[in-house]
Formats: sequence, C-alpha cells, structure tokens
Amino acid sequence: MSFIFTNQRVFLYNRTVMKSLNEDLKTGQFRQIYLLYGEENYLKKQYRDRLTKAMIPDGDTMNYAYFEGKGIDVRAVIDLAETLPFFSDRRLLVFENSGFFKSAGADLAEYIKNMPDTTYFIFIEKEVDKRSKIYKAVKDKGHIVELPFQDERTLKKWILGQVRRENRQISESTVTYFLNKVGTDMENIQKELEKLLCYTLDENAIMPEDVDAVCITQISNHIFDMVDAVADKKQERALHLYYELLALKEPPMRILFMMTRQYRILYQVKDLLKKGYGRKEIATRAGLHPFVAGKYMEQAKHFQSRELRDVMEDSAGIEESVKTGRLTDILAVELFIVKHSSLYMIPGSKGRSNP
Repeated sequence: MSFIFTNQRVFLYNRTVMKSLNEDLKTGQFRQIYLLYGEENYLKKQYRDRLTKAMIPDGDTMNYAYFEGKGIDVRAVIDLAETLPFFSDRRLLVFENSGFFKSAGADLAEYIKNMPDTTYFIFIEKEVDKRSKIYKAVKDKGHIVELPFQDERTLKKWILGQVRRENRQISESTVTYFLNKVGTDMENIQKELEKLLCYTLDENAIMPEDVDAVCITQISNHIFDMVDAVADKKQERALHLYYELLALKEPPMRILFMMTRQYRILYQVKDLLKKGYGRKEIATRAGLHPFVAGKYMEQAKHFQSRELRDVMEDSAGIEESVKTGRLTDILAVELFIVKHSSLYMIPGSKGRSNP
C-alpha cells in the first residue's frame, strides 16, 4: 500500500500567496512566469512538479526544457524561448538553482519584459536578491512565492492532517516524538510517515513505540541526544549512544566532527541569547530550522560559554592525538565523551567541576 502526499494541502506562512498559486493550479489560468524560492526543498519540488504537470501534458518533450545549475547559456535560452510551441498552446522552460537571481541575470531580465505570450518560465532557487533586475522583472510579469522552512506548529498540522486523512489517530506528544526522531526535513518526514502508516495499517492509533519500531533516527538527532547526555552528566547514556553510532558504521572521527559542530552552534546560539535575540532571529542568524533553533536554545542553557570553548579546544587535541597515532580513533572519541560527561572532572582538564 502506498501513501502519496504530492497533491495534499500544505500549511504555509504566506497563506495569501499560496492561495493564489493553488487557484492558478485549480483554474488552469497560469501566470507567464513563476519564481519559487526558499529553504524548503520539498515544497519547491512539489509545486514545480504540479505546475509542470498542469501546464505541459505528460510526454510532451517538444515543448518542455529543463536547465539546472549555474553557467546556463542565456542566448540559447532566449533562442529556445522565441521558438513557437509545437502543436501546443505553450512552451515551458524550467530553471533550477541557476544563480540568475544573485548575478548574471540582467540579459534575461530585459528579455522577460517582451517575451512571447506562448513561452512560460518556472524558476526554482534557494536564494534571491530582491534588488536584482530579473527579480523585479519577474515580479512585474509573474508570480513570486517564498517557501521557507516550516515552523514546528506548521509541521505538526501537516503530519496530523496526513494521519487523519488515513483515518488514523496520533497524539500531539507522539507527533513531537516523531519529529524529534526523524528531523524537520519535509521530504524525510514524508518517507518516514509513509513507513509508519504502513506499519500501523491494522491499528487505530499510532504510538511512540510504533515510531521506534520503523522510523530511522537522523544521525544529527542522535548526536543531539549524545550532547544532551554529556550536558546532563549521564555518562552511561552518552556512551550507549556512541556505541550505537559505531554499530551503524559511523566513523568515530565523523562522530567527533558532528559533536564539535554542535558545540560550535551551541556557542553561537548562547552568544545570540545573551544579546537578547529570540528564536526566529537566532534561526536566521545561525542558519537553523526554527524548530531546531528552539532545541538548541534549550540545550544551550546547560552550558557555560567557557565550557563550550574548552570542549571545542579538546576536540582539536583529540584529533591531533589520532593523527599522530597516540590514540586509536574509537578510543580517542570515547575518552572525549567520558571526560566531558564525568560528574568529577579528570585531573588536569579544563571546565566546570561538580562537587
């Protein structure tokens, strides 16, 4: 049994804009140009595919062209755009991660102003410069939609909607547990939710144990839990999580790198908290999903800034010990975890001691 979510309603920040886009899809009255941009790749792919399918019949390769990456030949694009569609009302050109909206889009911006009525463009970009000529040209002639990371509330509504649509029940606490396990990437959420719905096909309600049975914990979440255990001085728990990652064939030095990265983010988040920033601003400045930023803000409370600096310095020392052959990688990372999860600091070490 398969659960497909491609045409299901998604709750978004900019409801007015999305309502207009969905209306275009419903009525078949399309704008000549669409720009979909933002961090949420899942939503960009969904609307790219829905627009393409609605505007061009399946299998019509004569009137469809796809361009990806920087270095696209603008002259070739214009030549193709000037070509009349073959036994069709329109020709569609799709551009993904072109970089036109950051630089090198001026020539195309001029062309857009007077492009043929039979030619349609869809742009999918991660970042745009709203001051660029091409952004302004698209704004005048088409439809611009920002698709940012969705916040925790939105993701929970989306998940609850999918579950209820399959006549199943799930508590809000179980949804939170699910999100903490699988992460906030909507594409991964979809895959893991499909597995969960299949697994509980004969059940009325989805429980946390069902999530544990079939859903894969994201490595980043595993690392987060390990750092949590270190912060709480739960050494046995921290080592258990480390051994689990080793059993999953994660290289010890990659584990150390990811732990150090998390400590670096915590240091940045703690600094931003001291400056009085809220979750939304911290998420933007640290490049984090708002849901993840909230978790980091909570975790940062368990550390002093000096302690985080010491941990990062120790990490560099551990890496040097492995490179010079003084310690094996598995033992080196284990000692690192033991040291920083100890209730009493190892003699000669830096950091906080707990009497």
